[in-house]
Order: sequence, then C-alpha cells, then structure tokens
Amino acid sequence: MKQTYTKLMEWLYLLCIVLSGTALVIITLIIPFGVFMRYVMNNPQSWPEPASVVMMVFFSFIGGSAIYRANVHIAVESLLNSVSPSVKSWMLIGVEACMGVISLFMLFYGYQLCQITWNQSVPEFPGMPVGLVYAPIPLAGFLTLLFLIERLWVGHPPASSVMYSDGAVELE
Repeated sequence: MKQTYTKLMEWLYLLCIVLSGTALVIITLIIPFGVFMRYVMNNPQSWPEPASVVMMVFFSFIGGSAIYRANVHIAVESLLNSVSPSVKSWMLIGVEACMGVISLFMLFYGYQLCQITWNQSVPEFPGMPVGLVYAPIPLAGFLTLLFLIERLWVGHPPASSVMYSDGAVELE
C-alpha cells in the first residue's frame, strides 16, 4: 500500500512540475509578445499582463506543492542546527503540523474564495471566472496535504525518485 501511494505521489509530483513548467514557458512567451506589440508595433494588447498574472498564480501554488515534496523550499536551518537532537525532532514535528494546518487552511478557505468569486469575470477575459484564477490555492492545499501524508506515513521519497535525477554528476 505504501509503495503504491509513493508511486502515485511520484506521478503527481511530475504532473505538478510539468504544469508549473508549462505555465512558466507561457509566461516567458507572452510577456515579450506584449512588449513587442506595445513598443515595436505601437499596438498595445490588453491581455498579456493579466494572462501572465494568472499563469504566475498557477505556477507559484502548484510549483510550491512540488517544492514541498522535494524538500527544496527555503528553510532556515541555523536554529535547528543549534539545538539538541531531541529538541530538533520536536521542532520538525511542529513544522509538519504547521504545514498540515496551512494546507487545510488553503484547501478550505481557498475553496470558499473560489465559490465567492466564481460569478465574477476577469475583465480582460470575460468568459473566465475569477474563481478559476484562485483555483490553484485549494488545489495546492490538497496536493501539499497529500505530499505531507506521504512524508508522515512513508517518509521522504526514496533516492530512486525522479526528484533526484537532476543532481550533480561526479566526474572521474
């Protein structure tokens, strides 16, 4: 059961990375397009900037979930390194408990935010509900919660995980 869950989380992690990377590529394509149209063609477009903001929200929240699983988020370890091992283990448990609370907060209140704003539309994209723009928040809360369950139940992903495939290669 644990192995199946870990494999599922591996696929979910890859999906998060692919979706976040795609959003980043889209951002890097539409921003120069908007600059080109405004300053070279003297024909400013109204949609590149709000579209890039939508992509950035998506990239930030979904990518943040993947970063949590990979354990490559920003962390201040000087405090952890200055305490005894028993205190350090309690502090790490506290960090995971805080991540659980934050994930549930994002899931619950993010969902409420989506519901409240669903009938509003983005001015530059009349058919796009504002709630859709906020949808990555509860989704990221749910994904982070799944990755937290994996960490607590199974432990950190194994060394064979695709997360570690981009590490430095030793030269002979």
